[in-house]
Amino acid sequence: MEPAQLNAAVMNIVNTSRVLVQFMLNQNLQNQVRRRRRLQHGDKSDEDMDTEFSQTAGPSALEIMVLMGQVLSMERRFWARETSTDWWDHIVFQVWDDSQWLRNFRMRKGTFMKLCDLLSPALKHQNTKMRVALTVEKRVAIALWKLATPDSYQSVGNQFGVGKSTVGAAVMQVAKAITELLLPKIVTLGNVHVIVDGFAAMGFPNCGGVIDGTHIPILAPDHQGSQYINRKGYISMVLQALVDHKGRFTNINVG
Repeated sequence: MEPAQLNAAVMNIVNTSRVLVQFMLNQNLQNQVRRRRRLQHGDKSDEDMDTEFSQTAGPSALEIMVLMGQVLSMERRFWARETSTDWWDHIVFQVWDDSQWLRNFRMRKGTFMKLCDLLSPALKHQNTKMRVALTVEKRVAIALWKLATPDSYQSVGNQFGVGKSTVGAAVMQVAKAITELLLPKIVTLGNVHVIVDGFAAMGFPNCGGVIDGTHIPILAPDHQGSQYINRKGYISMVLQALVDHKGRFTNINVG
């Protein structure tokens, strides 16, 4: 559930409970006033008034609980927005060829499926009574699309039929899974002698790697934002990378 939807659902429940409680209090107050007036005029005996009061004294605590239970068990369709996933389910996943995958996701579909298999232990979620969990493939696709394009979270969410907060969560979950599951396996120093020989064959003797860095633009942190201003005047994080003779990462550092 999106945060805004959750807040709306909670507020509806709170407002409903307030209405029920206020209704009960008003009924009790009206009955008490009516009873005093009739007693003053001697219209009925105390026993008759007690009987009438018990029959018209508003909802009981049990009735209030039953009504609140009905509110809490409302079906999800009353507060959830309907979204479409046809573009992902029936076009991208089934129709696109490798060239389209490579152009949009920076990898072919076969590589994408292999990546999903490797990340599945960390990204596979269970369905709940409220909703069906996103598949691993869709979660990875959302993250890759956001990382490979300049689209906003809202735009990516519209593409895949999810909320923008879901897009943000998918990006963080996939990045964390890659760091925990793939980084120790993929980014390794490798065989130094093979790397040195590879560079020597290219005309660079006694070379163990090629190193470079880049600035990744970020939003200003809430505190100490001035410390992230680079020499070109904008706020960024520095990425340093080392690659071997085949262009494979052997070491990365972000800070």
